[in-house]
Amino acid sequence: MIFFFMTNFKIETIDNFLNNNHLEELCKIAEKLNVKTKFNIFHNEINKDNTIIKSTIDKDLVLRINDDCLNKSLKILKIISPEKYDLFTYSDLTLIKTEKNSSFPIHDDSPNKLLSGVIYLSPENNLGTSFYSNKKGDNQNEIKWKRNRAVFFSRKEKETWHSFGADGINHRTVLVFNLNTSNKNLRRIYKIENKSYLLGMFRYKINPTLHRLFNFTI
Repeated sequence: MIFFFMTNFKIETIDNFLNNNHLEELCKIAEKLNVKTKFNIFHNEINKDNTIIKSTIDKDLVLRINDDCLNKSLKILKIISPEKYDLFTYSDLTLIKTEKNSSFPIHDDSPNKLLSGVIYLSPENNLGTSFYSNKKGDNQNEIKWKRNRAVFFSRKEKETWHSFGADGINHRTVLVFNLNTSNKNLRRIYKIENKSYLLGMFRYKINPTLHRLFNFTI
């Protein structure tokens, strides 16, 4: 377990994060996925009581991976953002295969994410996740790609700036594992972060449309 420090937040990395069997199962699924868009997303959600809200891959695998990741992730959340720990309501387990020439712009994540996590799956070599001191992209710090390396941070409004993309040679497959809260808790999230709830909600609502139409966020 290694901590990296940006200006106002911590990043935690853990190598060999997933059970090896789960890693191989996910990589086999990824190999069969056709790359139809820039970001091929397979989204799954699991309640804190371990019931599935939504699944796009095998439900048994979703539950096993959630069981593999959840307690480890909760421990990380309690360390790096303890004031958000009790707000956890569901986990978000998403397989993302990024087309080899595609990248996602610098962003800070949505406010419902208490803990943002990404686990590098395949191939053996690609680009990692980059963090910055501002939205302009200053002071880049890339957490290098290594198969089965996990990268975690607790999202903060206009502070946890980061981006990702593939290397132009191979498609990039990751497992995103987030600890989320329900929308009814968002006002409390902004209070914890000492940020404007109204301005934050405006960004939260408009950014998906801006990214879809113009490939940028505010």
